[in-house]
Amino acid sequence: MKQDRTVKVAFCGIATALALVFICLGGLIPVMTYAMPALAGLMLMPVVAELGVSWAWPVYAASAVLGMLLGPDKDAAVIYVLFFGYYPIMKAVIEQHAHSKLLCLLLKLALFNVIAVAVFYINIYLLDVPKSSFTIAGFYLPGVLLLLGNFVFLLYDYAAGGVVVFYFRRLHGVVSKWLSSGV
Repeated sequence: MKQDRTVKVAFCGIATALALVFICLGGLIPVMTYAMPALAGLMLMPVVAELGVSWAWPVYAASAVLGMLLGPDKDAAVIYVLFFGYYPIMKAVIEQHAHSKLLCLLLKLALFNVIAVAVFYINIYLLDVPKSSFTIAGFYLPGVLLLLGNFVFLLYDYAAGGVVVFYFRRLHGVVSKWLSSGV
């Protein structure tokens, strides 16, 4: 029994390390500030699939703390902490408990929009980001940016679903065998 738990902890450590690598890669190339935290979040999907949500939350917490401490690009780390790090866990919870595809989609969009609006107000009122940074060609566009964000979020959610399908088709058998054998 102890060996089984040790293998699970090691698996979670590997997922944490991989997530941290992606968070740190976000600082190497400026355009990767948003893409790398999204990829880092996907590292939690095997943990959710193999061990469940209760094991995935500590992986998220450890990778978030380490990303904030060690990540060269704090923007990438914050994006991971505020959304992409826990979204794969919440995606699994929502998809498991929602009774219809429409309800599932609405819950995911609600989660994204609540976080996006909260981040907007945190930027404006706590971090003193000027409102002019949300202006393009003289037009104040937070609503348009939120609409575009919803479109990008739906693409990310669809891609994340594809990653889950790929994982179960190609990797699940090997990983579950490794986790159950204790080797």
